[in-house]
Amino acid sequence: FQVKSENKKTIWNTEEVPEGSEFDDTWDPREKPEYEISFKQHVGTEDVFFGMTGKDPSTACCEDIVIKIKLPETKYSDITLDIQDKVLDLRTPKNKLLLHLPYPVNSKEGRARFLSEEEILEVTLRISRKFDFINFS
Repeated sequence: FQVKSENKKTIWNTEEVPEGSEFDDTWDPREKPEYEISFKQHVGTEDVFFGMTGKDPSTACCEDIVIKIKLPETKYSDITLDIQDKVLDLRTPKNKLLLHLPYPVNSKEGRARFLSEEEILEVTLRISRKFDFINFS
């Protein structure tokens, strides 16, 4: 097995390095915050009562990923959030979270809101899927 490389001194191809590994720092002393991942799908009466669209409760039929991150003693201005297609990178002065997402997302279309009373950052990301017989909209 021989890999052709543009530079003879490289020891791996860029395809071999997983996305987001440049952010992974094992020596960072900041704590990893608690988080929760849930999935959201848009359903109507034709789905609930008649089952006409073929959607089911599985994650294969969900359109969005919702990530809730607990950030105690954090202000909104202290949060740095970077979203890529497969990686969420969150940094605050006290916390650091590098999260490899379960599905590729559209990194350009996402929403984040900070619930200051609960000290929770809620990030909603649109799942990027190929169209198939379930995900046709």
